[in-house]
Amino acid sequence: FTKGRPISPHVNIYKFPVAALSSITNRVTGCLLSVGCFGIGAAAMGIDCNIPIIFDAVKTSAPALIPVAKLCIAFPLTYHYLAGVRHLVWDHTLKGLDIKSMEAS
Repeated sequence: FTKGRPISPHVNIYKFPVAALSSITNRVTGCLLSVGCFGIGAAAMGIDCNIPIIFDAVKTSAPALIPVAKLCIAFPLTYHYLAGVRHLVWDHTLKGLDIKSMEAS
């Protein structure tokens, strides 16, 4: 019982800084890309299947999913790549490490 004292707040009441959201998104996209590449590679090696034929079958059976699938691949790849470039610039130049610059990039 709390006896009138406030209980510990939950995470969803906090406003995350832009740098934290960017870092979390970079980590999530990296994990998704790793899992996706591993899954396609394991499927190609493990069940002796022809991945291009499976992709063509999906294209013909559900053409409406093609733009969604392209976005699901292009966004994480692009975001993770650009965030990596940003970190390399930070590491090599030590510029843009203040909060205002981080929010602008």
